[in-house]
Order: sequence, then structure tokens, then C-alpha cells
Amino acid sequence: MTADPPAGMAPLATPAQRFLARVVDTGVLVVIDAVVSGALLGGGVRHPDDVPYGRQVLVGILMFVLYFAYEGGMTAARGQTLGKMAVRIRAARLSDGDVPGSAGWTRAAVYALPGVLTVVLVGPLFWLLNALWCLWDRPYRQCLHDKAARTVVVAAL
Repeated sequence: MTADPPAGMAPLATPAQRFLARVVDTGVLVVIDAVVSGALLGGGVRHPDDVPYGRQVLVGILMFVLYFAYEGGMTAARGQTLGKMAVRIRAARLSDGDVPGSAGWTRAAVYALPGVLTVVLVGPLFWLLNALWCLWDRPYRQCLHDKAARTVVVAAL
């Protein structure tokens, strides 16, 4: 059984709401990736071997930077990415329920930056553990990136 959020804070978001918001955000990032890849790699690429390795690395790094900027900037400014807006949830500071501000950047760093370690499988394993953490965390259903930033995800009233 979970505890109620701190007094005056909206109800906690469900894991299903968080998952759906992440699905929407992933769709947004796929579109951004397609645009960036098309612009930097050219639309006629049929196989990854047709593109120089350095250019592939550049696109990968640029995608992590764009993802970090998307997640961090939107969460810091309003507590919501496009996915959270669609599902009507938001990140809030655990202490007072306000928009995360600089804690939004901390959330984004802890969520996105381990992906750089994809080549050694640390990134994907961390992402999975991070995403699942809210299923057993009590009392606030926080993922690891929430804990690091001292945030919680609540309904957007």
C-alpha cells in the first residue's frame, strides 16, 4: 500500500500513466532521430555500412544531446514533456509539489546519460532497472531518476 503524497500535492501518477507518457516521448524522439539522421546522413542511405563510422557516432551523440535537452528543458520549465502532457501527469518537487526547475535537469541526466554506455550494456540495463523501480518503490512510486532529483510524478490537475 502506498502513502498519500505530501499534503496539498496532486495524486501520484500510476505506473501505466508513466509508461504511456514514455511511449509518446519515444515517438517524439523517433521523429527527431529520423529528421536528424536524414539531414546528416542523407535520405538515400540503405545500409549502415554505407555511412562513415564517424558520421554515425556524430548522429548518436547529437541524439543523446537532443534527448537530454528535450527531457531536461521541458521538465525543468513546466514539469512535463509532450508525453506527460498527453497523459496529464507531471513531475513535481517532492518537497512542495512545484515545477522541478533545476531538478528537471538532474532527472534528465540520470535518465538519459547512462545510455552513452550502451556499448557495454550498462545503459540498457540501467534504463530497465530505472523504469521498473517505481513498481516496487514506496511510498512515492519513484524511479531512480526521481530519487536523484527529489521529484515525484503526479496527476496534472
